[in-house]
Parts: sequence; C-alpha cells; structure tokens
Amino acid sequence: MSSRLIIALDFPTKEQALQFIEPLSPQSCKLKVGFELFVAAGPDFVKQLVDKGFDVFLDLKFHDIPNTVASACKSAASLGVWMMNVHASGGQKMMLAAKQALEETQSNAKLIAVTVLTSMDSEQLAGTNVASSPEEQVKHLAKLTKASMLDGIVCSAREAKMLREILGPEFLLVTPGIRPAGSAQGDQHRVMTPAEANASGVNYIVVGRPITQSADPLAVIDQINLDMQ
Repeated sequence: MSSRLIIALDFPTKEQALQFIEPLSPQSCKLKVGFELFVAAGPDFVKQLVDKGFDVFLDLKFHDIPNTVASACKSAASLGVWMMNVHASGGQKMMLAAKQALEETQSNAKLIAVTVLTSMDSEQLAGTNVASSPEEQVKHLAKLTKASMLDGIVCSAREAKMLREILGPEFLLVTPGIRPAGSAQGDQHRVMTPAEANASGVNYIVVGRPITQSADPLAVIDQINLDMQ
C-alpha cells in the first residue's frame, strides 16, 4: 500500500535535502517541495527526486491570471510531479484553466487547491476583509474547487470530517498542520495528530519539522505510517 505521508522538505539548500532523503524509501513516504527549496534548488532538483522514484508534491500555490497559472501547471507537469496546487481564492476561471492545461498535456498529475492556510485564524482572516470564520471560508472555497473539477483541496484536518460529508468520498483532502502526539505545535494554529487526521477522513497528511528535525526520522516515519493505517 502506498504511503499517505508527505514529508515537507523545508530545507534551505539542495544539499541538505538530498542528505536527508538518502536513507528514505519511496514506499514509506512522498515528498513535498515548497517555495524555499524550489527557489534554492530549481526544477532540476525536482526531476532528481522524481528520478529516484519519489512521488513529489510541488507546493508552489499558483495564484495569478488564468493564462499564467495554466502555463505554470504545464511546466510543473513536465517535471513529472505527482501533485501540484493552486490557490482557490484565484477563482473558478483560474482553476478551470489550470485543469484544462493539465488535460492538454495528458498529465496524470493531481491538481488540488489551497483553501485557508493553516496559520490563519479568524482574526487574521478579518484582517484581509474576510468576515467568515476559517471553517466557513474553507467550506466555500472547497465547493468552488470541486465545481472547478479539481482533484481535491489542502485544508486543516479539523475541517476534514465536515468537508468529507459535503464533498463526497472521491475528493482528495490533503492536510498540513499535522503534529505527532507530543511534538511542538510550531506556527500552525489548527493542528491534529496523524491518527486523528486519519479518523477524520483525510487522504494525505503533510509533516515537516517533526520528521526533518528528529534525531531518528525513520522511526517517526514508521510510527506515522502505522498511525495512518
């Protein structure tokens, strides 16, 4: 069974990331490349991970005019990534353009949308002139994403059960802000343990520092995989 764990490679350099993944197996985890590492290491690094057999989630959260986002998705697909994302707040026209772009490339890459960042709470949303609670805004953007024919969303595990009931069993729920029991919460506000996320109907979880900064990453990976079964 393929692992439902996505490790966030939040490293400042390619060398550090490659050193970290050296003992890892593509069967035990998937890998996420975000802004910091992508800017530092470039697209060739993403290809390198794909060539090693890893499913790669390119987490660049595209958010621009529809044509620009569509072109970016085509470029991401050419790297062989397993999954990529856009911001749902870019609107339906943008998301539809992104989906169509992937279909034109005949890519099997999954396309998901970010709803509300897990670092955002009600006060921060209000600061952006969004009067809704995080839960209501997530629900609204999730419905818009499904209507745009995307594969799923990035959301907090705390909204997963509610979203699963609304969006059905096939829609993917990918959740950051996951912290193994006993680990530090860090800058994430809406968090859950892997076991709690699994019980909430989450498809894939994203875990970074509790693994990458652990003295024994392989042990943490094994425990999380057990918790997700």
